[in-house]
Amino acid sequence: MSDYPEDIFLPVQRITFALSKARHLLTTEMDGALVGTGLRSSHVGALLLLSLGIACSSVELSRLLGVDPAFITRVVDRLERQGLVHRDRDRPDRRVVKLTLTEAGRDAAARIADIVPEVMNQRLSSFTPLEFATLCRLVTKLLDE
Repeated sequence: MSDYPEDIFLPVQRITFALSKARHLLTTEMDGALVGTGLRSSHVGALLLLSLGIACSSVELSRLLGVDPAFITRVVDRLERQGLVHRDRDRPDRRVVKLTLTEAGRDAAARIADIVPEVMNQRLSSFTPLEFATLCRLVTKLLDE
């Protein structure tokens, strides 16, 4: 790997490992908090984006969440089977499938909106306000395209 000298590459490996481990830890904790709801951490983003009206299609969910369209299709399939999401074909363009939350889906999104902050506040409890602001700023900078 000629572009990354060893003394530069190894710190990048450490941050990559740390970010991956942090994601896994948060996912595990979120799944634990969601036990009994029939939901998983992989459903959280889709339900919240739909409930807030930020997204209304699988394409938008995929783009906003930064995940593979096939993954979103599986998530929406499961949410639909659970009676939380309804698919509607757009009348002018039948290729477009609009997603709407059912009443049960809106209730689930409201429960999630209570659960997610609890999990995050517990995980971030050792951060000072300045550390949290710095973390948010640096992660946002990392994600900037």
